[in-house]
Amino acid sequence: MVFKSFDELIARQKAVPHAARMAVAAAGDEHTIEAVLNARREGIVRPVLVGDKAAIDAALQHFGESVPDEDIYDVPDIAEAAKFAVSLVREGKADFLMKGKLDTSVMLRPVVNKETGLGKGGVMSHFTLFEIPGYHKLIAIVDGGMVTYPTLEQKKCIIENTVGALRSMGYEEVKVGVLACVEKVNPKMPETVEANELKEMNRRGEITGCYVEGPISYDCAMSREIAEFKGFNSPVSGDCDVLIAPNIHAGNIMGKMLTVTMGARMAGFIVGAKCPIVMTSRGSTPEEKYLSIVISSAAV
Repeated sequence: MVFKSFDELIARQKAVPHAARMAVAAAGDEHTIEAVLNARREGIVRPVLVGDKAAIDAALQHFGESVPDEDIYDVPDIAEAAKFAVSLVREGKADFLMKGKLDTSVMLRPVVNKETGLGKGGVMSHFTLFEIPGYHKLIAIVDGGMVTYPTLEQKKCIIENTVGALRSMGYEEVKVGVLACVEKVNPKMPETVEANELKEMNRRGEITGCYVEGPISYDCAMSREIAEFKGFNSPVSGDCDVLIAPNIHAGNIMGKMLTVTMGARMAGFIVGAKCPIVMTSRGSTPEEKYLSIVISSAAV
């Protein structure tokens, strides 16, 4: 299975018979509530709201809707709200998490707590899907939001996290391109050396569930015609499901360029924990928050 658009993914999730339970930490802002209500209205999630109850009630009233009292927990302190939301997942009362109006560092603190958190002992990374005008299917570009300067081993973990999320969503053989500015290994460009090593790990069976190509330039990854013209022969050319950025700056700039300038739609969540964690930025629109909820529910 491969999704061509977010609309296809939304339709799939609307057809799932049981809504996923989502715990929202610091849930009292209108953008978050709007996205949550949209997902609930379509039967995709059952929200459990944690935060200042007065603010939550005011936001719900703004949209003329309500949530059962048993699904609202009055925890005004934002740090405590994050901790409480994490505990709901650990206790089996929620399937995944969403960050409301609080800093990412505050949300992550209870998540990474070794005794009471949701870590699995490995690398957590940011999974981001894009619907790009002119490209024939959704594509994940990672990691532009969490791992700053990934080592070779961390890049391996990022690939595994990303492929695992896509396979949870129904993908079978995931096509991964490890980006550099050239397609040949150059010892003076460590990004190309590591890309080649990741490809070799894949060939040796150390990275599974996908086909890894690298180093590969963005144009060869996104256009089979350009790859053929340049003499670059790979089954991922023009058909990538995942692009691995060399560092957080490249991934972040690429994502913002696609959304701000090119009109791409995006959604994302944190992978590598015991559940998906919707962690949108402060500038995210209600639609981006909503889409992030949708793709997280698909990866539960």
